[in-house]
This record gives sequence, C-alpha cells and structure tokens, in this order.
Amino acid sequence: MTFKQKIKSHYQKLLSEKINELRFMISDLAQDSQNDAKGSAGDKHETALSMMHLEQEKLNQKLSEIISQKNIVDKIDTDSIHTKIALGSLVQTNEMLFYISAALPKIQIENKMIIAVSPQSPLGSQLIGKNLGDEVEINKNRFQIKSIT
Repeated sequence: MTFKQKIKSHYQKLLSEKINELRFMISDLAQDSQNDAKGSAGDKHETALSMMHLEQEKLNQKLSEIISQKNIVDKIDTDSIHTKIALGSLVQTNEMLFYISAALPKIQIENKMIIAVSPQSPLGSQLIGKNLGDEVEINKNRFQIKSIT
C-alpha cells in the first residue's frame, strides 16, 4: 500500500467510525423519544420531546456533513500522478504535508503529520493548480511546494 493509499484508508476509516457513531446516537435519541412519549404528559414532556427533536436534527445535519466528506475522500484516485495540485494531491511544502481532500483532522502516519485541507479552504484554494516550486502565502506564512504526488 502506498503512502497516499494509507492516508486515504485512514481517513475513510475515521469517517466511517464517525458515521456509525452518529447513526447510533440518532437511533438512541429516537428510541428515547418513543419511550418518553409512552409514559409522560404535560408541558415538561413536550419540552423534553422538543429538546430531543432539536438534538436529533443537529446530529442529522452533522451526519450529512460527514457523509459528504466521506464521499469526497472515496472519490479520490490514489494512483493518479499529479503534476499540478488537484483533489487527491499530497503536497509537501517547506513547512508541512497537505492532503487535498476535505477539511479533516490532522493525522500521523509513518511519523509524518498530514493535514487534510479542502480545495475550498483559503489554503486549499491557493494551492489548487500550483506547480512544483510555486509559493503561496496564508496569514503571513509562506509555503513553497517541494513535491506533489
């Protein structure tokens, strides 16, 4: 497995676990609200049900965002070779190692810190289309592109 494949696989696993966790939480809330509906009446009951419903909506929104991120990561072809930075590029700069995918948490693989950035982020949008040796500047930090894979 190549380094890029390891990164993609790690993020896929991370996102799948988060999706399962959120689905479990949503299912628990649905069960709790059904159980609460059977045994309660009055204003307190209505307030509790409203709070559960709001929490369920928040979790559903978060689930939708994570599924969207996973779809982006799933579409990345780790075998493609990039001469210009594009979705799926692994970009080594003078400062850091960036994976152009979705905005995801930092990870460490083979003692290397990888930062996943979205092409729509301020840094990602500046990196997209750049070549080896080009430079970008974000918040007074200058990044020179050392390699693109």
